[in-house]
Amino acid sequence: MTGYFLQAFVYLLAAVVTVPIAKRLGLGSVLGYLIAGLIIGPLLGLVGEETTAIQHFAEFGVVMMLFLVGMELEPQTLWNMKMRLLGLGGVQLVLTVAAIFGIALACGLDWTVALTVGLIFGLSSTAIVLQTFQEKGLQQTEGAKSAFSVLLFQDIAVIPMLALIPLLALPDMTETALAQTGNAQHGSEDVISNLPGWLYAMVIMGSIAFVTIGGHYLSRPLFRFVAASGLREIFTATALMLVIGIAALMGMVGLSPALGAFLAGVVLANSEFRHELKANIEPFKGLLLGLFFITVGAGIQFDILLNNASLIIIVTLAVMLLKALVLLAVALLFGLTGSNRWLLTLSLAQAGEFGFVLISFASQNTVLPTDLIAILQLVVALSMFLTPGLFIVFDKVIMPRYMHGSTRRKPDNVEHKGNVVIAGIGRFGQIVNRLLVANDITTVILDIRAAQVDLMRRIGTKAYFGDASKPAMLDTAGIAEANLMVIAIDDRETAIDMVKFAKHAHPHLKVLVRAFDRGHGYRLRQAGADYIISETYHSALEMGAEALRSLGVHPFQA
Repeated sequence: MTGYFLQAFVYLLAAVVTVPIAKRLGLGSVLGYLIAGLIIGPLLGLVGEETTAIQHFAEFGVVMMLFLVGMELEPQTLWNMKMRLLGLGGVQLVLTVAAIFGIALACGLDWTVALTVGLIFGLSSTAIVLQTFQEKGLQQTEGAKSAFSVLLFQDIAVIPMLALIPLLALPDMTETALAQTGNAQHGSEDVISNLPGWLYAMVIMGSIAFVTIGGHYLSRPLFRFVAASGLREIFTATALMLVIGIAALMGMVGLSPALGAFLAGVVLANSEFRHELKANIEPFKGLLLGLFFITVGAGIQFDILLNNASLIIIVTLAVMLLKALVLLAVALLFGLTGSNRWLLTLSLAQAGEFGFVLISFASQNTVLPTDLIAILQLVVALSMFLTPGLFIVFDKVIMPRYMHGSTRRKPDNVEHKGNVVIAGIGRFGQIVNRLLVANDITTVILDIRAAQVDLMRRIGTKAYFGDASKPAMLDTAGIAEANLMVIAIDDRETAIDMVKFAKHAHPHLKVLVRAFDRGHGYRLRQAGADYIISETYHSALEMGAEALRSLGVHPFQA
C-alpha cells in the first residue's frame, strides 16, 4: 500500500510543480504535464514499468473529454457553424492526411501504417491552441474562430479514427501478438464477436439506439431522482456511472468507448442538467488527461531521441511546414485575410494531444511497428514544444506588420472638423460619442481598426480610419481647433503617450481619458490628463448599490 502512495505522490508532485511553471512561461498545461513526465521518468528514474498500466487507466480521460465535447455540440450551434466546420475543418483534415499519407508511402511504409501516420499528424492540439487564444485575448478574431472550427471538426473526427484504426492492424504483428498470449482470448471483453453477422449488426445497432434514445428519455428522470436527494456526491457518482457504463457497453459490443461517450454527450447537450454534469466530470477529465500526458512523457525514450535526433528534428519540421502550407491554402480558399490568415496557419501547425491517443490505440491494436511508435511520440511532443514559438512569431512579426500597415489601407482624409476628437470607437467610445452627438456637439472619430470604422459607417456613424497616436493624423483631424479630446483606446502605453503629446503640443486642449485600473489611472494623471475615469468604476458602484437595495437597505443609504 505504501508503494502506491509513493507513486501517487511522485506523479502529483511533478504535476503540481511543473504545470504552473509551464503555464507561467506560456508553454501551456499539456506541455507542462509532458515535461513532468520527462523529469520523473527518463531524467530522474522515479517511475518505472508501471507507467504502461497507469496509461491504460488514464486513457479514460479521453473518453470523458469526448463526452464533454459532445455536450458542447447543440444542434443549433452545429448548424450555425456548418460552413466553417465542414468546409475549413473537413478540407484541412482531408488534405493534410492525404499529403502525409502520400509522403509516407513514398518513403516505403505499408499503406496501413502510412494512413495511420497521416491520421496522427493530421490533428492539432486543442488544449494548447484554445488556452493560448484565451490567454492572448484572440477568441473573437476571425482567425481564432476559424481555428476553433477546425479543432472542433478534428475532435469529432477522432471518433471514426478510433473505429478505423483496429481495421488497419498488420497481419504479421497480429499473429505475433496472438502467439505471445497463447492465441487465447483471455481477458477479452467483447462478448458478441462469435455471433452470426446479422445478429452482431443487430446488437451493435441496438446498443447505439439504447445510448441515444435511452439517454434522452431515461437520463432526465434519473437525474431528477438523484437531484431530489440533495446529495452532491451522489450526483457526481451518477455522472461517473453514466460515462463508465456507456464506455463499458461499447467495449462489450466491440465498439470504441469514446464513440459511446461522444454520442451520450450529444444526447445530453440540451439537458437541463448539462452544466451540473460538466462541473462534475471536468475535474476527473482534467486529472486523468494530465496523468495520461505525464505517462507519455515518462515513456519517452531518450536513447531513441539521441540516436535518431536528426531524423526526428527533420520529420518534425517537415510535418509542421506541410501542415502550415495546407492551412495557408485553406485560409486563402475560404477568404481569410490579413493577420487572421496567419493566425490560422501558425496556430494549428503542430501535432496534437489526440496524436498520443491514436499512437497508443494503434500500438494496442498492432497497427504500428514498435520501432516507429517511439519516433512518432517524439515528433508529436517536439511539435507541441515548438508551438509557443509559433505564437511568438505571430505576436512579434506578423501582428506589427498588419498593425502598422493595417492591411495596407491608407488613412482617410478627414472631411470635417469638430469641437471634440475621439480616439477609439469601441464600446466605451461609442457611448461617449452618442451623448455628445445627441447634444448637437460635432465630433471627429479616429480608429486604427479598419473593420470597426467600416462597421460604424454602416450604422450611420461618421468615423475615419487613422492612427490617433500620430501627430500628423491629429493635425488632419483638426486637433488645433478642437476644445476637447477623448482617448478611449485599448493600448495602455499608447494612451499615456497620447496624453503627454496632447498636453505638450496643445496646452489649451482638455484631455479626458479612459483608464483600465488604478495604476493606469495614476500614470495618466502624471502624464497630464484633465479627467480620468476607470472603465468599470461606475458600473461597479451601480451594481453594489443595487445589491444593497436588494438586501433591504434604504435607497437613500444605498
